[in-house]
Amino acid sequence: MSAGLMDWAGLMWMLMRALMQALIGWSDALLVALLVLPVLAMLLGFALGGRAAERIALWTLPLGLAVALAIGALVLHQGMPLEYAMGGWAPPLGVALRVDGLSAALLLTTALVITGVGLYARADFATPSGVAERRASLAFWTLLLGLWAALNAVFIGRDLFNLYVAIELLTFTAVPLVCLKGSPENLQAALRYLLFALLGSVLYLLGVALLYGAYGTLDIAQLAAAVRGSAEPAALVAVVLMTAGLLAKTALVPLHLWLPPAHAGAPAAASAVLSALVVKGSFYLIFKLWLDLLPPQYGQQIAQGLGALGALAILFGGVLAIRQTRLKMLIAYSTLAQLGYLFLVFPLVLSPVTLLAATGEGTPPAWTGGVLQLVSHAFAKASMFMGAGLIAIAMGHDRIGELGGLVRVLPVTLTAFALAGLSLMGLPPSGGFAAKWLLLRAGLETGQWWWMLVILGGGVLTGTYLYRVLAVAGFSGGESAPRPLQPVARSRELIVLGLALVSLLLGLLPLSSFEVLKIGREGDETAAVEALTQPAITGAVWP
Repeated sequence: MSAGLMDWAGLMWMLMRALMQALIGWSDALLVALLVLPVLAMLLGFALGGRAAERIALWTLPLGLAVALAIGALVLHQGMPLEYAMGGWAPPLGVALRVDGLSAALLLTTALVITGVGLYARADFATPSGVAERRASLAFWTLLLGLWAALNAVFIGRDLFNLYVAIELLTFTAVPLVCLKGSPENLQAALRYLLFALLGSVLYLLGVALLYGAYGTLDIAQLAAAVRGSAEPAALVAVVLMTAGLLAKTALVPLHLWLPPAHAGAPAAASAVLSALVVKGSFYLIFKLWLDLLPPQYGQQIAQGLGALGALAILFGGVLAIRQTRLKMLIAYSTLAQLGYLFLVFPLVLSPVTLLAATGEGTPPAWTGGVLQLVSHAFAKASMFMGAGLIAIAMGHDRIGELGGLVRVLPVTLTAFALAGLSLMGLPPSGGFAAKWLLLRAGLETGQWWWMLVILGGGVLTGTYLYRVLAVAGFSGGESAPRPLQPVARSRELIVLGLALVSLLLGLLPLSSFEVLKIGREGDETAAVEALTQPAITGAVWP
C-alpha cells in the first residue's frame, strides 16, 4: 500500500511540474489577464444589462481566482518575480507589469475576498427572471468587476502615473458602492468620501509631476536607482505630497472623517470590499514609496511620524468603537483602528537594526507581521461586515443593545463574528495573533518599546468592544429565541464563516511559508543597507 501511495505521489509531482512548465510559457498572458479579464467582463455586463451583468460577474469570479492562483504558483515555483513589458517597450517608454512575492499574496487575497463577496451578494443583487431589472444590481456587479481590475492594476503596476490611473479607477468604483441604497445619508457619506479622495488625487499627481521633472521617468525601479545615485530635494517633497494624498484615501487619522459613515452606510457586501480591500490599495502605494523607492535615510525620521499617526489611529479608533451603538458603525471604527497597525511597520522596518538584519536569511519580523496583518484583517473584516448584514436582515436592525438571543437565531454567523474577532484582538492561533506577535518581536529587537505598548493597548480596546457585542448576542435575551424577521440562507452564513476561518488559519502557517514574500526583494534589501552608509537626507539633499 505504501508503494502505491509513493507511486501516486510521484505521479502527482510529475503532473505539477508539467503544469508549471506549461504555465511558464503563459506568464505574460496571465499578467495581462489580471487586467483584461475583469475590465472586459465589466464592459460586457454594462452593455448587456443587470441580469446579464450578474451572470457574467459570477462566471468571472472563478476565472479571476484561477488566474491569481496560477500567478502565485508560478512566482513560488520559479522563486523570482514575473515581469512583462507591454508591447515589448521597456520603461521609461513603455509600461511594465511586475508580480513579486508580496503582490502575488495580495492578488490572491483580493481574488478570494471578491469571490466570497460576489457569492454572498447574489441574494441582495440578483435579478430573477420575470422581475424588472434594478439599477442597483447593474451598478453593483459592474462596479465590483471594475474595482477588482483597479486593485490588480495597483498591485502589479510599476509606473507612478499608471498607478495614479489605477488608484483613481479604484476611487470611482468604490464611491458609488457607498451610495447604492440612494438615501440622503448614503449620498452625503459618498460625497464626503469623494472630496477626501479628490484632495488625495491632487496631492499625489503633484508629487508625480515633481518626480518626472526631476528624473525624467516614473518607473519605480528606475526612480529608486536615480534617487540613490543623485538625491534631489524634489524627491522627498514629492513623496511627502504623494503620501499625504494617499493617507486621505487610506483614512488614517486625522484624515479619517469619511470612513465610518461610508463603510457603515453601504450595503454589507460593499462594506466588506471597502474595508477589506479598497483602503489597502492606497496603503500599498505608501508602502512602495517609502520602502522601495526612497533610500532608508530619507524615511527614518518620517517613519516615526507615520508610526505615531498609526498609534493614534489604534487608540482613537478603539475608544470610538467602544462608544458605538450600531454594529456596522462599530466595525467601521474597528477598521480605523486596525489600519493603524499597518503604519507601525514603517518605523520598525526602517530601523537600522532591521535593515542590517534583512540581508541575512529570512524576512524581517516587522515586514512579515505587517503583511500578515494586512491579509488577515482583509478576511476578518470582510467576514464581520457580511455577518453584520445577515444580522440586520434577520433582526431588522443592527442596534447592539437589542441583539439579545442572536446566538439562537444565527449561531453560525455569531461564531464567524467571534472567530474574526479573535484575529482582530490578536489572540492565538489566529493570523492577527501571528501578525501582532511579529510586530511585538520587531519592537523588542529594535528597542522601540513604545510601539509594543500601543499594540498591547490596542488589543485590550479591541477585546472590549467585541466583548460588548458577544456578551449581548450570546448571553442575554432570555430563554426564548427571538423570531427572525427574514430567513437567512445557510449558504451565506457558510461564506461568512469560511472567510473568518481563513483569517484564523493564517496563524497556523509556519513562518517559513512566508519566505515567499521575499521573492523579488533581495536586491532592494541590499541597496537599502548600502544606502545606510550614505549621508543622511539633511546632508545629502538640503544645502
